[in-house]
Amino acid sequence: MPLPPLVLALLDALEEPALLIARQRTEAANRAARALLGAGLVDQDVRFAIRQPQALDAILSGREGRFEVRGIGGIERSFEVVLTSLDTGLLLVRLVDRSARQAAEKAQVDFVANASHELRTPLATVLGYSETLSEEGELPEPLRRRFGEQIHAQATRMMTIIRDLMSLSRIEADRFSAPIAEVRLDALVREAVVAAGPLAESRSCRIELALADEPATVRGDLAQLRQLLDNLLGNAVRYGCRGEGGRVLVSVADAGRWISLIVRDWGEGVSARHLPRLTERFYRVDAARSRDGGGTGLGLAIVAQIVERHRGLLDIRSREGEGTEVEIRLPRV
Repeated sequence: MPLPPLVLALLDALEEPALLIARQRTEAANRAARALLGAGLVDQDVRFAIRQPQALDAILSGREGRFEVRGIGGIERSFEVVLTSLDTGLLLVRLVDRSARQAAEKAQVDFVANASHELRTPLATVLGYSETLSEEGELPEPLRRRFGEQIHAQATRMMTIIRDLMSLSRIEADRFSAPIAEVRLDALVREAVVAAGPLAESRSCRIELALADEPATVRGDLAQLRQLLDNLLGNAVRYGCRGEGGRVLVSVADAGRWISLIVRDWGEGVSARHLPRLTERFYRVDAARSRDGGGTGLGLAIVAQIVERHRGLLDIRSREGEGTEVEIRLPRV
């Protein structure tokens, strides 16, 4: 017997994939179910739609319940299967996607593990050197000074990691509220280049500017945009200037409804396989080189979060041996 139009309309109104099953036969499937499992589900054996063993056994038994399974609509996808018996003798099968939740939980676990690892290394150094300094007996002055310098350097490193973690937390807390202040991006770029001057000089690196003639005004958070520029310039100078004569080009240009900010270097560049992961927290192309350069592995993650909060676009282009170009587009006022 055909199902009433109202029943079909209610089924289609559900956001999650849903099917109505009667005696192993799929009587109806909403749009979400057809998109997930295929178009030809209706009037077919339910085994054509659901092949995951645990879910299939529960559906064929007709019993109510809810449980999570993997393997429906993709090997890595996770769904909560909700089975509800209806008075009409039909079994309502709903598939609630839990993949995003599980991915978020995994990301949180990975983040805590990475943060613990990053802090453990400098902390172990501080404890080791301080324990030696606290022992009885004289230490030669050069050795004592070297131990003190190492303690200070590692404590500074821990403070930098904690500062960056706090920055990420603050940015994420504000990510749903778009900034409303008007910020002159071209003026802010000039300030950032001056601030990066000492670092550039220490690396024998020249920072060049190419700014638009007209004022480049965006809606933004002044402190966050300043941090974004500091991170981009710091990365470009540390990893993009190869010896004497190295240079970094910073440009700001009109791009229609956007203001385009580009930071370009001619350093070693990055392999294509690393590009998709550069904005992950604590991800490093070369861990040793990053630590030697003073990096925490959080710089580009912070940049990505700031761009997201500003409703902007981030694009990183790089080729090994040719350098890296980071472009950020922010909505203009």
